[in-house]
Amino acid sequence: MFRILAASGRAGTARPRRQPAAKWEEMMNIRNVALAATSALALLAGAAHAQVNLKLANALTEDHPTSAALKQFAKEVEEKTDGEVRIRLFLNGVLGDEREVLEQLQNGAVDITRVSAANLENFNPIYRAFNLPYIFRDKDHFYSVMGGPIADEVYQATADSGFVGLTFFDSGARSFYTKSKPINTPEDLVGQKIRVINSNASIRMVELMGGTPTPLPYGEIYTALQQGVIDGAENNPTALTIGRHGEVAKFYSQDEHQRIPDFLVIANRSMEKLTPEQQAVVKEAAVNATASFRELWDQAIDDAIAKAEAEGVTFNTPDPAPFRAKVEPLIAEFKADPAIGPLVAKIIDSQ
Repeated sequence: MFRILAASGRAGTARPRRQPAAKWEEMMNIRNVALAATSALALLAGAAHAQVNLKLANALTEDHPTSAALKQFAKEVEEKTDGEVRIRLFLNGVLGDEREVLEQLQNGAVDITRVSAANLENFNPIYRAFNLPYIFRDKDHFYSVMGGPIADEVYQATADSGFVGLTFFDSGARSFYTKSKPINTPEDLVGQKIRVINSNASIRMVELMGGTPTPLPYGEIYTALQQGVIDGAENNPTALTIGRHGEVAKFYSQDEHQRIPDFLVIANRSMEKLTPEQQAVVKEAAVNATASFRELWDQAIDDAIAKAEAEGVTFNTPDPAPFRAKVEPLIAEFKADPAIGPLVAKIIDSQ
């Protein structure tokens, strides 16, 4: 007879039953899947509540209507995302001028910025269309175009450059202001040195109207007027008060030859940090900022005109038809340009 010995060496002790190998492997797989699912859920939960911090630069002053609208924009985004998206404002040009900030936008140092259409020409020629004189018939036409599908097309034009548009801001109708006489007809510009922005369209415009275009930085206008380097300039009425140009140039002629918009743009990489829901909030808040800005800007223009008149500036409103007739060759050139012609035609022909 043989005696059966326990594994411990002690007789009569029962040996634990081992799980079959296949069963054990199945149990471990279930456990690993459960652990992986738990970890994934934890990561998703963390991501859903992760805070995204964005930097917004504006070269304009803190008291400018655009800056007020951007403050509202940032506040609305933070509130509607429950604090998950926060936008920090850098105003007064502390991060550089518009061109410098656009470079920072491309290299990731800045996420969002407000910039003039004139400074976007280097990234896509389509923005040249907005420098064309009399492309907008009046303020209502401007807002109708910029609030519709034409603008949506423009917003995507710089996607390959690393950023897209969110909304627009009115930078005012540009008109001539001079030191010695009002400008009632294009003939009054003959012999007058007029400061313009450094844009081919603006330079050609003044040439065709009979004046002598003189590109200068904005900060040099006041001294140039004082010293007789220029006889006048062209801008919206706030230049008379905020820029103090009305202290020297006492005639403002409201021919309203240009209305060049500003754009609020966001870097592609910054938009990609946001969930689809957060992206929708940012886009909606941007549109709302434009709506509130319009009221602020209209009031700022009214205030500037009233203040300038009180300080001795005379306002006159010439017939724009002769001025437009002078720049018809420039309008024809823009329409014939394959890069911007279709957009120009859409804007001019739109209701």
